Amino acid sequence: QVQLVESGGGLVQPGGSLRLSCAASRTILNISFMGWYRQAPGKQRELVARISRGGITEYADSVKGRFTISRDNAENTVYLQMNSLKPEDTAVYTCNVITVLGVVRNYWGQGTQVTISS
Repeated sequence: QVQLVESGGGLVQPGGSLRLSCAASRTILNISFMGWYRQAPGKQRELVARISRGGITEYADSVKGRFTISRDNAENTVYLQMNSLKPEDTAVYTCNVITVLGVVRNYWGQGTQVTISS
């Protein structure tokens, strides 16, 4: 069973930065996308950013220009650099990996709390 292990969450003041990391417990084959979702209290989970195996990125409008997603294919690791953080970025951030080999399979991390507050 593959596990996704996230790290890097925490409490930071508005305008600050955080870097999230997500590493797979073992090699995952046929990865199509690696990405990050977030869910704030009382809100639906939303896609923050994702990156394809070929390096094509996609971002939520609310984070464009502030967040950068990157991945290390060899290490099955995905990163999310978050700059100019705002209180509205406060949420639980969860790593997601999608594999496609005939069928689509989703893997999820356990989530890491990001809190932006002064």
